[in-house]
Amino acid sequence: MKKSSYFIHQPLVLYSLLAILILQTACSKDPIREEVITPPDTTKTVTYENGIFIVNEGNYNWGNASVTYLNNTNNTVVQDVFSKSNNRNLGDVAESMTIAGKLGYLLINNSNRIEVVSLKDFKSVSTISGLHSPRFLQVVDSTKAYATNMQNYISVIDLKTNSVSGTIKTTSWTENLIKYDKFMLVTSIGRFSEPSAVRKAQIFVIDTETDAIVDSIQSGKEPIGIVIDKKQKVWVLCSGGYDNFEAPSLMRINPELRVVEKVFTFTDPAQVPSRLCMNPTGDTIYYLKGGVYQMPVTSNTLPTQPLIKPEGRLFYGLNIHPGTGCIYVSDAKDYVQNGSAYQYNAAGSLIRQYVTGRIPGSFCFTANSTK
Repeated sequence: MKKSSYFIHQPLVLYSLLAILILQTACSKDPIREEVITPPDTTKTVTYENGIFIVNEGNYNWGNASVTYLNNTNNTVVQDVFSKSNNRNLGDVAESMTIAGKLGYLLINNSNRIEVVSLKDFKSVSTISGLHSPRFLQVVDSTKAYATNMQNYISVIDLKTNSVSGTIKTTSWTENLIKYDKFMLVTSIGRFSEPSAVRKAQIFVIDTETDAIVDSIQSGKEPIGIVIDKKQKVWVLCSGGYDNFEAPSLMRINPELRVVEKVFTFTDPAQVPSRLCMNPTGDTIYYLKGGVYQMPVTSNTLPTQPLIKPEGRLFYGLNIHPGTGCIYVSDAKDYVQNGSAYQYNAAGSLIRQYVTGRIPGSFCFTANSTK
């Protein structure tokens, strides 16, 4: 880990004392953490309603999660907008962000809460507690949303009161989710404490009118991503398990019949796919596997070459702009220093590069975002 530099401008008689102090610090069992340097603001933005949010996870147990804002008008950047607006830290490991109306919902995984902010000024409106390592949130309607958790249940969120109004028991870790008709399809990885061989990987089908699981669909091990295409087919990306129990796969599901129609198997064990996304027209899938891969939903084979090569970067987060189809991908670098984000057009040509916070993991677009 990089240690802070020391510049000593004291009389010579203090050098020996300082040398002893430095030696004792270096031998300490407690690691010296890198000094956190927050980049200065590059804009005087007073509203956050017309742009793009980059959710920076931060380091586990360090409490240094943050949000970077890309101003949609002049392409400038504001770092750590939550702390600047609320005079307190966001929390420990920011997993994802979802926008509902004029509010943003930030799921803070290791802090076991959801921070609700106003998009006007990013000030805190409410803090929702009573969750267990929340992962992702999907809006059901104007009054209700579902939030997945790593253990035992899906939380029902009342969007009027910004509180947990109920739970849907699952006995397993739930991850990503997407709405289809009156149903919510939720990926379930299995029990957190079990090895992949024992975990029961499946897609829960929830009736959003009754908040009850009415069916399930078996999937490949560790289903981590789920999207829906223009023909209302549901695609699920499965990593194969944290211990590489089986080959990763991409599945196409008919949500009306609740059956798996097609399975694409990844044969290269060196790279595990992640971050499944769909373009605005619903005809092209994107995912990470070292680089950024692009695949038409009509394809009969997986792509063999990336649309965007990593070129030494650690691509970590990915999303597609819902209006323009531009590709946003992040570089987590070494998981310690501040990361970067890149904007590409749909053809894979670089448009812009941005500085982010630590471990940029996801992107969230406002309704008025136009770039």
